[in-house]
Amino acid sequence: MLEDNVRFWQLLDHLINDSKIVIDRPKGSRHPRFHETVYPLDYGYLNRTTSSDDEAIDVFIGSNAVKKITAVIITVDIMKKDSEIKLLLGCSKEEKTALDFCNRTDKMQGILVSRKYK
Repeated sequence: MLEDNVRFWQLLDHLINDSKIVIDRPKGSRHPRFHETVYPLDYGYLNRTTSSDDEAIDVFIGSNAVKKITAVIITVDIMKKDSEIKLLLGCSKEEKTALDFCNRTDKMQGILVSRKYK
């Protein structure tokens, strides 16, 4: 199971530790193309990384002081014809509203995989 795959999470930790996090859409800001959509958390990317859409890896940032990866969201978007991974850093259970944000239309859907800390 993905949530139990220690090496997967370690490699994601390495990406976080080795990359600068850039927040380009603060909590409460509106999506640039879909103005009715408001970001529930700070949203940005890992600088100098690449995801399947040829853009940087996306991140949602929660309010926990320690910015550990708490989950990932895997999305499928039929408008962009892609699938991506979005990292959740320092998110509490309540802040996993990022999934609702990703599932706001019938054109894009995501699943959340929570990390199990031992």
